[in-house]
Amino acid sequence: MSAIKDWKGYSEALRDRGKELGQLHPEIVKGFVALNNGAAKTQHLDAKTRELISIAVAITTKCEGCMDAHVRKALAAGASKAEIAEAAGVAIALNAGAAFTYALHVLDRAGE
Repeated sequence: MSAIKDWKGYSEALRDRGKELGQLHPEIVKGFVALNNGAAKTQHLDAKTRELISIAVAITTKCEGCMDAHVRKALAAGASKAEIAEAAGVAIALNAGAAFTYALHVLDRAGE
């Protein structure tokens, strides 16, 4: 188990809740699966690149389930821990850039 989170248990719990949602609202789960499957069929990106991008987006959107799924898929596609760390660095920089830009908006507003 990781020092931060029991990722295996977390992943299993998400799958259980996903099955429950599928029973309660099957159409929404079918739609999500179709969207995910469509996005997975890329013509120009290899699986590893796609998963590294997905990790950065998962960090930016703060989706733990996405982080879990896409780290597993990235590792399966041959990504190293160093490559995953580099993708995480892109997300960190992007989020810092967004905060910086919003700080400029605040200063702009304060100057009116």
